[in-house]
Amino acid sequence: MKSHNPRKPRAGRHWSYALQGIASLVWIGQAWCIASVVSSLMLWQTEGRNALQSQSLMHSVLLAVAMVAILGLIRAALEYWGTKTTYGYARQVLTSLRQALGDRLRMASPLDARRPPSGEITSAWMEQAEAVVPWLARYQAAQWRVMIAAPIIAIVVAWHSWIAALLLLMAAPLIPLFMAIIGWRAQAISEEQMQSLGSMHGHLLERLRGLPTLRAMHAVDATAQRLSAQGRHVAQKTMKVLRVAMLSSAVLELFSALGVALVAVYIGFHLLGELPFGAWGSQLSLHSGLFILMLAPSFFEPLRELSAVWHDRANGQAAMQRLTDMLEDLAPMVHAHATGEYPIAQQELSEAESTPPSVRIVNATPQLESAPNTLSTPAAHALNIQIPAGAHVAITGPSGSGKSMLLAMVAGLVALRSGQVLLDEEAMTPENAAQLRQRMAWMGQTPHFFTGSLQRNLYLGRHRTYLPTDEAQLLGQVGLSDVFSQQHAQRLGEGGSGISGGEALRLALARLAVAERAGLLLLDEPTAHLDSQTAQQIIRTIKDLAKGKTLLVVTHDPALIAALEHTITLDGQGGATWQNHAVEAHA
Repeated sequence: MKSHNPRKPRAGRHWSYALQGIASLVWIGQAWCIASVVSSLMLWQTEGRNALQSQSLMHSVLLAVAMVAILGLIRAALEYWGTKTTYGYARQVLTSLRQALGDRLRMASPLDARRPPSGEITSAWMEQAEAVVPWLARYQAAQWRVMIAAPIIAIVVAWHSWIAALLLLMAAPLIPLFMAIIGWRAQAISEEQMQSLGSMHGHLLERLRGLPTLRAMHAVDATAQRLSAQGRHVAQKTMKVLRVAMLSSAVLELFSALGVALVAVYIGFHLLGELPFGAWGSQLSLHSGLFILMLAPSFFEPLRELSAVWHDRANGQAAMQRLTDMLEDLAPMVHAHATGEYPIAQQELSEAESTPPSVRIVNATPQLESAPNTLSTPAAHALNIQIPAGAHVAITGPSGSGKSMLLAMVAGLVALRSGQVLLDEEAMTPENAAQLRQRMAWMGQTPHFFTGSLQRNLYLGRHRTYLPTDEAQLLGQVGLSDVFSQQHAQRLGEGGSGISGGEALRLALARLAVAERAGLLLLDEPTAHLDSQTAQQIIRTIKDLAKGKTLLVVTHDPALIAALEHTITLDGQGGATWQNHAVEAHA
């Protein structure tokens, strides 16, 4: 996927930066008019105050004031239009970056252990990404001011006095030199600060989600101390960034003040006749001297502005690098091509598509180096498995043998490095992924529940196809009739707070029942951590839901294994042993 590169703005956007540079040049005309007024007043004061001269002077002053006002309006209009356009462009780039990050996360495999925590992603998405806007809108505009305004002002000054221009040019190169040296360090510190901030956000969100467990383990105080230590660490990193930003501003102020002071000293002594050189063999007039003095600070103004936004560049580039790393480091899943607003998700499956599919895995290896939270590498071994349509299969094997990975490959939740996974002899591709997933229903090891009503957590965006009475019957099938009658209009908290663990598991099973036309059920450890009585109830519910469907269940539970007709045992080396319980029992 191509990522946006703001270091090379589109040609049509250059003019918006150039407008702000041109706006700075308008000051040359204003300074000329102001110098004319002041010099005329000084001459009138020293040479005489007759009526004719006073009237002529009044006309000159009024004309100059009008020109200053008109040029000021032109400058303000150019500044406004250029700033508005550049900020609009920066917002467009930010939106495209966020959309690209969202698309990449949507296409990334949920089994990728390198997937950043949600808190870290949120921090990069919302807070850190905003640093791109000042970089594009302010820093690059300041760069254009330096490239346009500073050279032209130097040329105008040199037209009147080459030595004044030389003094400005002697001080100017020192500014970018020292700022570049400081800037390299500033970017490295900004990257460290953003990484620390993102890590703290991710750590905080994970601990908030696990707060009930931390309370049960009496670990709240220890966690608070670690969070406090992380906060102090982030504060130290932030202060380092501020120190570098202030240092760059101090360097610029020093050299710009030195340059302006040298020009002022030269102009003063030249007008006094003590330094009668540097004006191309002539004597500077009061008008020319004042004009040069007013242009000298304007020569450094773009450089001062560049220094003020120098840390924006460091923060923006660090944010861009962080977003790019997030976009590039995740393994893909088989993603569906978007053709509109959830069009495929709302399509009704045909009768043929609702039948239980066969599953055939041919030399399949996923694009993951290891399973999440394990050090083994089952992805290195190709799997070859054939499951007939309508079979109820328990998938078992030692931890790390690739059981959950097998389900993920069938569902297309991880892209394949090699081989194929065929549903009714049809391989999943981006073109048909959404349609094939409509034939599946998934229940992971830790089903997630969103903040919202019970119905919203049940349907997960699907159209409600059940009447209230049918819905109550469906929930009763999984043992949630009491919950439905008492809490159907109530909101669940994040992670399912508000219902018990057993009720949350049954609600996850009810999601399978809602997908009534899905012919393939994929379940991962549905009876883990349950007592034997509850596990037996869940097993009966699973068998009822799986009637007339193909069922694949990852499990270590002997009772669940015995309740299903077939077993596939993975050895972690690419081997898969098929057992038919019905045949063995008959034998």
